[in-house]
Amino acid sequence: MFTTVRSVSEKTQPGALPLDLFAAIESLKKSLNAVVLAHYYQEPDIQDVADYIGDSLQLASAAAQTDASVIVFAGVHFMAETAKILNPNKLVLLPDLDAGCSLADTCPPSEFAAFKQAHPGHLVISYINCSAEIKAMSDIICTSSNAVKIVQQIPPDQPIIFAPDRNLGRYVMQQTGRDMVLWQGSCIVHETFSEKKIVQLRITHPESEIIAHPECEEPVLRHANYIGSTAALLKYCQESSSQEFIVATEPGIIHQMQKAAPHKAFIPAPPENNCNCNECPFMRLNTLEKLYLAMKNQAPEITMDEEIRVKAWRPIQRMLEMSA
Repeated sequence: MFTTVRSVSEKTQPGALPLDLFAAIESLKKSLNAVVLAHYYQEPDIQDVADYIGDSLQLASAAAQTDASVIVFAGVHFMAETAKILNPNKLVLLPDLDAGCSLADTCPPSEFAAFKQAHPGHLVISYINCSAEIKAMSDIICTSSNAVKIVQQIPPDQPIIFAPDRNLGRYVMQQTGRDMVLWQGSCIVHETFSEKKIVQLRITHPESEIIAHPECEEPVLRHANYIGSTAALLKYCQESSSQEFIVATEPGIIHQMQKAAPHKAFIPAPPENNCNCNECPFMRLNTLEKLYLAMKNQAPEITMDEEIRVKAWRPIQRMLEMSA
């Protein structure tokens, strides 16, 4: 773990919060020369206050290009780490340091190092949903937006390790015809969707289209009319002639879908159990209040060992070049 936290003062108590958090955050943006980057899976209030909303690839690109002095990353830990890797001299803040990632957690660095050693000669392509240490052990980083495009650029005789998401890796193999060695990691949200309940929903909504993220399990993807990254799903629902969609990804994206196509209906795909398991518990740790306090106190701050940062920067940069 390379993240540290500055001490937070007593002013972080709820009673110190301003009445209008939106206005207070806008004021802090100006005084700090700060930019707020938010993932599509954040709560609606955070999306509405963000300067830039996107998926992992879009946010990585935005982080690489920003001229702000302070980057406030409303997302999860690996996303804020990526921003710091690309901006070593800027202050990078994460509203809640416990906003981790279940997928990243399935790939411990020591175990992955042994896995890599057991497959000599393999090129390592890692999904951006991984720690800085895993990125540092990788040759190329990818996102769900560009994974297929990147694998297609690798010479056919070059063996590949794909980590950490097995479902995305399996989908990329199907799309490219490439055989890859897959690390067996997964996302708790995208593996929770119920195939049975989705089929039942389709029966009661026969005109709907099922759109799904490639991190979903194969049985769910088989029923999808369209499979794509978060940004691709948003674009598809705007362009499709369909008026109703069953959305098999974290339901935070539905806020943007409703804004982009207010005349259409969006139904979150149901999980196996009667719970909110289709919401990422880590993404939802961030709140508008925590975002304000992070800016006000300039903490929690993401810091990183420079050797790890430089090693992790190279595969991210290669991704950005191959995605152009």
